[in-house]
Amino acid sequence: MTAHALVIGGAGFIGSHLCERLLSAGKHVTCLDNLITGSLSNIEKLFGLDSFKFVKHDVINFTYLPGKIDEIYNLASPASPVDYQKHSLETLKVGSIGTLNALGLARAKNARFLFASTSEVYGDPEEHPQRETYWGRVNPIGPRSMYDESKRFSEALIMAYRERHGIQTRIVRIFNTYGPRMRPDDGRAVPNFICQALRGEDITLYGDGSQTRSFCFVSDLVEGILLAMDRADYLPVNLGCDHENSLSEIASKIKEMTGSPSRIVTCPLPKDDPRVRRPDISRARKMLGWEPRVGLDEGLSKTIEYFRSIGAGR
Repeated sequence: MTAHALVIGGAGFIGSHLCERLLSAGKHVTCLDNLITGSLSNIEKLFGLDSFKFVKHDVINFTYLPGKIDEIYNLASPASPVDYQKHSLETLKVGSIGTLNALGLARAKNARFLFASTSEVYGDPEEHPQRETYWGRVNPIGPRSMYDESKRFSEALIMAYRERHGIQTRIVRIFNTYGPRMRPDDGRAVPNFICQALRGEDITLYGDGSQTRSFCFVSDLVEGILLAMDRADYLPVNLGCDHENSLSEIASKIKEMTGSPSRIVTCPLPKDDPRVRRPDISRARKMLGWEPRVGLDEGLSKTIEYFRSIGAGR
């Protein structure tokens, strides 16, 4: 019998790629999204498929779907600072009430449950690179706290729910991911730099640009999610690229790849912006047999082409 997967937040950047990958594996897919930050344009080419269904729904409300569900992938949450600061209460609700409702559905359907957590649970880390055993350094009342703490609470809720009800759960901590279908107004570094470069505007670096990130291309990330659903245990596992670049290096590379006349300028660093971010992916390598395969130049080239194709340089 064909497996049925539910992707909560499936019209978003990562979620839409996950829906496509699940369909290509021969599964029936239901995409559930409230479209606060997701977009129907990300999944419109899937609407003609018999094996795909879209349900507009907010998971912070009671959530039940008829029929068989074998796997639930919970990616529901605003993920960029622009979005989660704009939708602060919604972010906190989806990381608490929404996670509880999704877990309840998994229990009712006896489905495996995967939660998309984040590297932000580590905060501005004192351990580098960050291992899953690191407890983090998070400001619980800072400007990023609605996202950081909602994800940390979700992880605690999942562990307690699993212990009480015995459902199969997985937690993946996603590090910086980029690729096609990011929004031009997303607010994160890669889409910001690309769109500014394509328009010939100043490329804005926050701080002096020395802060580092590790960028993973979306197709690699999706493969890691699928492997985690199949092979992971209940403890968190990092998914991300373990090669580190400064944001200044990324900005310069994008300027060069786009042939842009833009200047690179600096702006004040936002409060609680992490200085470093790089995962230790030893656990993913050993348990999942996974590591990123798409190099930065290849991934940026595909992402730049996407933004050009949607007219982001106009």
